[in-house]
Amino acid sequence: MIYILTGDIRTGKTTALLNWTDQRDEVDGWLCPDNEDGKRYFLNVKSKVEFELEIESEVDSTKIVSIGPFNFLRSAFKKANDYLISLTSDNENQYIIVDELGRLELNKEGLHTAAEDLIPKFLKDTKHHLILVVRSYLLDDIIHFYNISEYQTLKKEDLSDLLF
Repeated sequence: MIYILTGDIRTGKTTALLNWTDQRDEVDGWLCPDNEDGKRYFLNVKSKVEFELEIESEVDSTKIVSIGPFNFLRSAFKKANDYLISLTSDNENQYIIVDELGRLELNKEGLHTAAEDLIPKFLKDTKHHLILVVRSYLLDDIIHFYNISEYQTLKKEDLSDLLF
């Protein structure tokens, strides 16, 4: 089953997921919260390991992917994609989170590789669930781009209704 957690920019989707996953062992994946400086980083849901994603200054342009004024490390996306894809080989988790799918993914960047791999595997899976975080204004574009035929949309308030 695929769940799409949707909401507007900066409305607490990631924070709601962070709170929802706290003290749960059946969830894995990546969250992308902001640090104290307002920069996004990757946080592994299960291990709580963090690593840098958004960088302030431009480095070698081959090492970053930019969208608007934001610069992200390609190596961070590679690490996150590889990890997400590895979860499907022996999936013990009831839920896997991908935070988030947006303009980068629509340009086949960011977490696109993992999304392209995971979405078809979860479309008909009734025991395991994929939670995709998508901004409201990109919902139709993401559904069409990834050909997501069966899904349920969620608001952050709906997370407590998901069963374990």
